[in-house]
Amino acid sequence: MTEHFDTQMTELYRTSKGVTYQCDVTNRIYLQFGEISASFKIKDFFIFRRTVKTVNIHEMIFNLSDEYDFEWIESPKGNIAQKLTLCEIIQLRDLLDGTKFTLELNSVLHETLVTLLVR
Repeated sequence: MTEHFDTQMTELYRTSKGVTYQCDVTNRIYLQFGEISASFKIKDFFIFRRTVKTVNIHEMIFNLSDEYDFEWIESPKGNIAQKLTLCEIIQLRDLLDGTKFTLELNSVLHETLVTLLVR
């Protein structure tokens, strides 16, 4: 990334395993999680989050079959196709949920500030 581009990035959420940024120039969410680096339009980010949330964690924990040791995670537009372990899926969910919360909080704060300024 260029230096100018870096100044347009706002960190949304960080865990020990990954980080997300929002770019106001491109209106995209950037995800770095382990070996995964991806960018999403806002709508695609929420679709990807729903995809990750549909993984049946309970089944992965209690099914002793080898096929339940990993889950394939794919994203809209095909920029991610990754085989993740149970722990990685839980860690990715944490990152995505934290990012969603931050986006929603920023939206509420923005709406509140606009309302106060209009008064």
